[in-house]
Amino acid sequence: MLLAADVGNTEIVLGVFDGEVLRQTWRLSTRAEQTSDELALQLAGLLEHRDLDLRRDLTGMCVASVVPDLTTAFREMAAAYLTFAPLIVGPGIKTGVSVATDNPREVGADRVMNALAAFSRFGGPTVVVDFGTSTNFDVVSAEGEFVGGVIGPGIQVAAASLVSRTARLPRVELVAPPSVIGKNTVECIQSALIFGTADMVDGIVARISDELGARPTTVATGGLAP
Repeated sequence: MLLAADVGNTEIVLGVFDGEVLRQTWRLSTRAEQTSDELALQLAGLLEHRDLDLRRDLTGMCVASVVPDLTTAFREMAAAYLTFAPLIVGPGIKTGVSVATDNPREVGADRVMNALAAFSRFGGPTVVVDFGTSTNFDVVSAEGEFVGGVIGPGIQVAAASLVSRTARLPRVELVAPPSVIGKNTVECIQSALIFGTADMVDGIVARISDELGARPTTVATGGLAP
């Protein structure tokens, strides 16, 4: 079985594949200081809950990480507890995606994997909108190249920044208010966060479409995807 790990700034998403079949997924909070031993203990417990064994059942591991310390921790965990080295997605790894940007080595593994998955399923051109700690727009050409995109603050980051930089604005639940025109402070903040994010997505995708000269398939993903 293959363990796939998507290590983001806020969450680690784990999936176990039995051939082409996704058997199980888990979400863990990201802690950059987590050690290889802690990772092994968590993973062993999650697998045991599904009658799987860390050493017996795992035959491969693929890690796409944007947290360097945890990339190292996964590599060290495999060395200490498993009988194989993990495949770490990064510069020099042949993914099948050509990265046509000014500096391909700076493109995050998560964005490359988004491009690969989107083009494999939908062809191109495609825009992947990844709602996470940041809101990323990953643009894939008709030929399957990652050609760049847009990176902005995620909706939770925007909400937390608003609260931390003001004296009286409260934290709010991230749900759409009944109308754009808020009738109280909570609704006003929710309107900006929810409708503002929606309009940002619509507007940026429209601008990308104009630059590409074609209407791309738009795919939403990430822990905060609608």
